[in-house]
Amino acid sequence: MTEVGIIGAGGLTGKELLKILNKHSNILPVHITSNQFAGKKVKEVFPDLDLNKIGDLKFSHHEDKIPDKIPLFLATPNKESMELVYQFYKKEKRIVIDLSGSYRIDDLNIFQKVYGFKHQYPDIISEKVYGLTEIYREQIRKASLVANPGCYPTSILIPLYYFKDNLKYADNIIIDSKSGVSGAGGRVEDAGFSFQNIYENFRAYKILKHQHEPEIFQYLNNYSGFKNNLIFTPHLLPVFRGILSTIVIIWQKENQINDEEIYQKINQHIQNEPFVRLFKNPEEIELKNVQNTNYCDFSFRTRENTTIIISAIDNLMKGAAGQAIQNLNLILNYKEEEGLK
Repeated sequence: MTEVGIIGAGGLTGKELLKILNKHSNILPVHITSNQFAGKKVKEVFPDLDLNKIGDLKFSHHEDKIPDKIPLFLATPNKESMELVYQFYKKEKRIVIDLSGSYRIDDLNIFQKVYGFKHQYPDIISEKVYGLTEIYREQIRKASLVANPGCYPTSILIPLYYFKDNLKYADNIIIDSKSGVSGAGGRVEDAGFSFQNIYENFRAYKILKHQHEPEIFQYLNNYSGFKNNLIFTPHLLPVFRGILSTIVIIWQKENQINDEEIYQKINQHIQNEPFVRLFKNPEEIELKNVQNTNYCDFSFRTRENTTIIISAIDNLMKGAAGQAIQNLNLILNYKEEEGLK
């Protein structure tokens, strides 16, 4: 049994980590922090969860001593995670899975522009492995620092990966993503994400300035060489969890992709992927099929010089806690799907 800690376990992502790890056969949380809930038991803070194994585990303060050498999940804000990665990974030599955006973007100027502060540890950025499991699996196995991907990028980069050999023929990629409030706002006290502003409403936000757009572009370029125009627009759905992304690829010419050939190629490729599901009809992709799971579902259709991909994930699972545990499973040499199915 591997003991782990969760820094920032009182939020939505921390709650999801606790829910998954309670049923994990090989990983047990023994140290969890939240200044807001310090001293309280998990079952008191999250009475809606069935926590037979860890219900009596108490929250600690962030500054309390952590057991030596245990791996850590960081479910903390970006600026705080930047410092904690330095402390826990660089100084204490722990395995760290960082769920913030602090170590995802390589370009320091872009990082400062989209996150609003200067990164203090550029050398550590170069040491991280991006935790998109289906694409960087072998690198993750050997990693000690994983930058867990953003929820929107996960829903986009996984399906686009299977088109990577064709993307040199693409002029434009236009992405329209819709997220439940737990992905867009979480527990942040922002009036724009409050119930009265979400219920019976639908809107776009952070237009042409969302921090996930450069993240998507960076890793899309990394695995496919795509360098042309990419536009990402997020929207806020009046639901709690789930992301549905519509990815429009504009090809340079007609007939640069054959749907049936691509479908057969992808279908063959994902036979050993435990959490990727390909559908024949794009209209089958629905949030209800992925909520509370670690799956990424997608499908696509082409007409003339346009391909439309529809994908769906649960932002708290595949887009955050589920993928983080999938990555730690790899690092610790456990079954990749342990605790997640």
